[in-house]
Amino acid sequence: MFIQTETTPNPDVLKFLPGREVLVDGAREFRTPEEGEASPLADALFRLGDVTRVFFGPDFLTVTKGEDAQWPHLKAPILAAIMDHFTSGRPLLLSEEAAGGHDEDGVYDDETAQIVSEIKELLDTRIRPAVAQDGGDIVFSRFEPATGVVWLHMRGACSGCPSSAATLKSGVENMLKHYVPEVTRVEQTL
Repeated sequence: MFIQTETTPNPDVLKFLPGREVLVDGAREFRTPEEGEASPLADALFRLGDVTRVFFGPDFLTVTKGEDAQWPHLKAPILAAIMDHFTSGRPLLLSEEAAGGHDEDGVYDDETAQIVSEIKELLDTRIRPAVAQDGGDIVFSRFEPATGVVWLHMRGACSGCPSSAATLKSGVENMLKHYVPEVTRVEQTL
C-alpha cells in the first residue's frame, strides 16, 4: 500500500491519500480523542499523542498536529497507523450514527428553502471540491433569511487555517453573493 502525503495551506495539517476510498458518503471530523473513539482509525491516530484533530474525506484524511509537535517525528507513525488500519479490514466507523455530519439544516418556508437549496448546490458543486483539494471541507450550517447571513462550518485543514478567513470572505462569500442575491454575508460557525 502506497500512501501519498500533501501539505495544506494550514501548516499544522497534513493530507494523507491512501489510494482508496476513505469515507463512502460525506465527510467526518473528530475534534477530540473521545469523538475519535467512534472510529478505529481516528482512535489509533489520537493515541499517537500530538494529534489534535482528524478529518475523513471521500478519498483522503487530514491530521492536525499539536502546537509543539514536528511533522518529521509524527509523519511516520501516522503513516503506519493508516496502513495498519486499511490492511486490517476493520471498518472506518464503528456505527452508522457515527457517520453523522454537521448540517444543522433548520425548517424553512418554501421561498427560503429554495434559497437554501441554491446555496447548498453551489457549495456541493463549486466550493467543496476546491476546498477538498487542500484537505478541507465547508458545510452549510444555517441561513438567516431576515439578514441574508449564511453560516458555514469549516472542517479538516480549513479549521484553524490562517488563510481560512480570506477564503471565506473573498472566495466563498463573493461566489454566494454573485449567484444567490439574497445572501449578504458569510460567517463561520465554530
